Amino acid sequence: MHINISDELSHKLENRVKTSNEFKTVEEYVEYVLAEVLKQTEGPAEEVYDKKQEDSVKQRLEDLGYLD
Repeated sequence: MHINISDELSHKLENRVKTSNEFKTVEEYVEYVLAEVLKQTEGPAEEVYDKKQEDSVKQRLEDLGYLD
């Protein structure tokens, strides 16, 4: 797969890799960044709380004056 990016972004990526001890190539850096973004966005769409956790959150919100 090939992806086209702007020259400006390409130069920034090259400079980042040159000044980094973590990445050997631009491709390695881009793959790392994309994987991190996907990890953050692929999480559960909705967090599920058990009854005890939900009650605790509600109590904290009431104590702060956000709920009556």
